[in-house]
Amino acid sequence: MDKFRMIFQFLQSNQESFMNGICGIMALASAQMYSAFDFNCPCLPHYNLAYGLGILLVPPLILFLLGFVLNNNVSMLAEEWRRPQGQRGKDPAVLRYMFCSMAQRAMIAPVVWVSVTLLDGKCIICAFCTLVPVETLGNASHSSLSQGEMKRVLARIPCKEIYEGQELIANEVAVRYLRCISQALGWCFLLVMTTLAFLVRSLRPCFTQAAFLKSRYWSHYIDIERKMFDETCTEHARSFAKVYIQQFFEGMSTDLAAAHCHPPREAPEDMGETTRKLLGITDWGTMNVALKSWHRCKPPLHIHPPTLRSSNGWVEEGQPPVHPPAPRREIAAYYSGV
Repeated sequence: MDKFRMIFQFLQSNQESFMNGICGIMALASAQMYSAFDFNCPCLPHYNLAYGLGILLVPPLILFLLGFVLNNNVSMLAEEWRRPQGQRGKDPAVLRYMFCSMAQRAMIAPVVWVSVTLLDGKCIICAFCTLVPVETLGNASHSSLSQGEMKRVLARIPCKEIYEGQELIANEVAVRYLRCISQALGWCFLLVMTTLAFLVRSLRPCFTQAAFLKSRYWSHYIDIERKMFDETCTEHARSFAKVYIQQFFEGMSTDLAAAHCHPPREAPEDMGETTRKLLGITDWGTMNVALKSWHRCKPPLHIHPPTLRSSNGWVEEGQPPVHPPAPRREIAAYYSGV
């Protein structure tokens, strides 16, 4: 169990490298999925285009959404975007930076799928076989064939076993023509995506260095704050449950002693330290109010003690606030019935 805890802590401390590894694994998995995929073109004029483009575009969309699902920062981004304004403002630049960082990682697997699909050429051959220029590559002298019959013959180009239009255009000629176009599109797609990745990763910090550093810093802060808040809540819940269960069994021991069953058990020595970890929040209602206050009005990012303005206009530091902080005000209102 300790080994699993150490691995989990390592992954948490190296979350960025871990997510890059996950995206790389997804990219390799997408290429392996395509190689293992049994591509069967329907070879029908009204279905070839839908099937070919569906295989080309639908799996990348699924992989893109899966990349977001596997990213732990999605819930943090949604929470930061939808939370009330409260006492802490929301910087749109930080939210954009977080979204762009997640989108860049999620785009790796879809780009690999589209690139492999275009370089292989099966989808393009299936989708656009009816658009082969017969006048240029084949024999266009078959005037007896109508437009519909010609499309029906050309739609069977991906299926060599049922293709019967060799006198119209050779199957190998049409396949080579469409595969050449598909591979050209694949290399162009790779060039465009690589150029965009270079511009995003290299040139963006050069133009807005201060804004880039600010967005990256506060995005890391939001992530660390959330982790530490979860850890603190876990520690508080553990201490709360420990104190409550110990008090319950002490009460049971007292009742059993009153019934002359068993003597009461002494309180453990670490009860005081565990109680101090509760920080005064020792019941269900107070904890709910504190959690609601954290969500609705996060405290401002100002560690120093609050400042008050005196009667002569000067600011006096270190003075106690006139009103208690927001969570304590809400807790007081909860118990006073306001």
